Amino acid sequence: MTPVLARADLLHDLRTHAFALGRAPGPPRIGAEVELIPVCSDTGAQVPIAAPEGASTLPLLRRFGARHGWAEEASEHGVPRFALPDGGIVSYEPGGQIELSAAPFFSAGALLHSLRATVVPLAQAAREAGIELLSVGVEPRNGIESVPMQLPGRRYLRQTRFMEAIGTGGTRMMRQTAAMQVSVDFGAEPLAAWRVLNAMAPWVTAIFANSPVYRGEPTGHRSYRARIWRQLDGGRTGSFPCDDPVGEYLEFALAAPALLLGDGDRFRPFAEWNAHGCAGPADWRAHLSTLFPEVRPRGFAEVRSADAVAPEWYAAPLVLLAGIVHHPPNLRAAAELLGAPDPPLLHAAGRDGLGDPRIAAVARDLADLALAGAAALPALFAPEEVEEADAFFARYTRLSRSPADDVLERITQPC
Repeated sequence: MTPVLARADLLHDLRTHAFALGRAPGPPRIGAEVELIPVCSDTGAQVPIAAPEGASTLPLLRRFGARHGWAEEASEHGVPRFALPDGGIVSYEPGGQIELSAAPFFSAGALLHSLRATVVPLAQAAREAGIELLSVGVEPRNGIESVPMQLPGRRYLRQTRFMEAIGTGGTRMMRQTAAMQVSVDFGAEPLAAWRVLNAMAPWVTAIFANSPVYRGEPTGHRSYRARIWRQLDGGRTGSFPCDDPVGEYLEFALAAPALLLGDGDRFRPFAEWNAHGCAGPADWRAHLSTLFPEVRPRGFAEVRSADAVAPEWYAAPLVLLAGIVHHPPNLRAAAELLGAPDPPLLHAAGRDGLGDPRIAAVARDLADLALAGAAALPALFAPEEVEEADAFFARYTRLSRSPADDVLERITQPC
């Protein structure tokens, strides 16, 4: 038995550590995680981490890492991870997806260099080994039955057990999806930033939708990855009304089933474990890491709504989010434009993307706000990064398109 964690203490923890309230704002930082799905160049099969014969990615990462100064480390998940010289980490997701978690930087240019200096040559090395690293939201060709769990650590085994009780959506999410997650400091107005980022989530989904195909067929969803997320446990996903941000997040966290406590098949809410004196501060922090809302507060805002996109477009999500959050006039303008967060809109955003005229019109306005904000933040964005983002918005957003439309055109064009 441990002392029950008091509600006031949990609120204080969220306020100070998750939402960064009371923290003096410094120069804004920006970070990102990009995920890549390895598939066989010849067959299209998803490539495992390790295999007794045939293609696998761990030997590839070891060879590539040895040439680039990576340090191999043990991880709690049963497979290695790699520490990069610039502070980034390369690790694995449960289906063998490769994740690059960049260190936070004070400029988008430094972040983009860090991401591309790893992803682009790694993709070339993979191609030479007969492996394609896909930058898409969902592995497009294979079903979940062909992709086994590849991380034997307790965390993912428990998560798998929980997800399997919900349906196949949970295991698809774990093993076959890929995202580009952008992290931004909360800035001088943390709660305002939180509200706007939650309100922006459907538009981030729609603008960067890049997963319209699954099992080789169109799914009817511009972002099938978003569709998969909507099929999951609503008690640990989605967005928030934001009337009382910290209080809402506390209730969300307490009500969510605790994946990492206990050993059986019954997953009780964290509040129940706590009420019985079976959860301590470390359990609370670990539990928070198993929650997957569209925006996750981690002392900064981790925005999780975008499908993985090609490296040449990495600047666009950075500009869209930081160009609004870190430019106070445009943060207020975005709040006025969007109004209160609308969680049900996430469904339409993933299904229709910018094919929905209402979503498309607001997306264009958000892009304009973000570009203007980024241009007014020279320490964070150089002109070339703003231009890269503008090129994305010109090719896609202003034409009510997303990368998913390119994918659909390729598979529907006659031979």
